[in-house]
Amino acid sequence: MIKKHTLLTGLLAVSVLLVSCGPRTPSPEVLIRQSVAATLNAIPTPTRGAMPPTPYPSPTPFSLAGLFCEYQFCIGHPQDMAFLDGSAQQNPNAPSTYSQGLLAAYNASLVIELVWQIAPGVTDPQFMMDLIFKKDYDTRSGDMTTKLIRNMNVLYTPIATTASSLVPFGGVGAWTCGDRVFAWKIYTSDSGSAEALFNDALNRFTCNQ
Repeated sequence: MIKKHTLLTGLLAVSVLLVSCGPRTPSPEVLIRQSVAATLNAIPTPTRGAMPPTPYPSPTPFSLAGLFCEYQFCIGHPQDMAFLDGSAQQNPNAPSTYSQGLLAAYNASLVIELVWQIAPGVTDPQFMMDLIFKKDYDTRSGDMTTKLIRNMNVLYTPIATTASSLVPFGGVGAWTCGDRVFAWKIYTSDSGSAEALFNDALNRFTCNQ
């Protein structure tokens, strides 16, 4: 079992990800890099023997199982995982907000990050995809697709990563909803599940507009 202090260490760097820029504030790119590295270091080493299959939630809009709802939006996630607010982990009095934030979740075979920020009038979420995509160890492994889903402009691309040998595959997605833009990234242990997990998350996504 992962001890609480290990998890807190893994999320310590995310607390100020999207606060306003200033001379004392590290760049979002540096904070995301630190967050990913710490989160990957916290992944437990796989044990010997067969692992049971990971249960993934069906996109059932009325079920709370595998559903995160806070900051005036909801998004789906695998039922055996839970999103944690990095800002709140460091300071319970200063969590992520409606305007900006970062969530992270992981288990032995998945790492998920979700970031958002307010951007009134922005219709192209490409810059958020570029923000969460790390060129040092993430590479695109397929074409980027663009879709209009429930009036949201959605981008998605599969990726490969050298961040960890345990999770060498993945995907990055970004979308707009109301006056905010969101970006989602996943690292996976297999090459076939990233897009399905993105679709499951987005099928259950809603936001206050």
